Amino acid sequence: MVLDASMALAWLIERTDPTEAALSRRAFEEFLSNGALIPTLWFAEVANTLLVFERAKRFTAADSTNYLSGLELLDIKPDDVRFSLSQPRVIDLGRMHNLTAYDATYLELAIRKSAVLATFDRKLAQASRAAGIRVFGDPAHP
Repeated sequence: MVLDASMALAWLIERTDPTEAALSRRAFEEFLSNGALIPTLWFAEVANTLLVFERAKRFTAADSTNYLSGLELLDIKPDDVRFSLSQPRVIDLGRMHNLTAYDATYLELAIRKSAVLATFDRKLAQASRAAGIRVFGDPAHP
């Protein structure tokens, strides 16, 4: 499974939609069993969200530290390919699916590893399906 930051952050920030909350719990269970792949930009995306929530007074610095400490204990596998090698494909996918480079990076990794993508980003999920990549929670991968 390729783990999008939006899914990982749902383990800290409960989704308001009950279906999405249940999906995040199922993704977490799957992740605990099998681990997950992430692009290296995942770390910056998670950190940025934590900072945004701290500034909005929704989290404390201690909350962020505790969450990050918990992540350290999990089987998260950063992509071992240098971004400069995948960058041309990321740009192509971004153009083809009208994605940001950030989102296209997740899609490129899922394609390259033939992996299911776990995301709450609707546009990224749609692009993944169009590219033949299964999205966690779809009927084909409940």
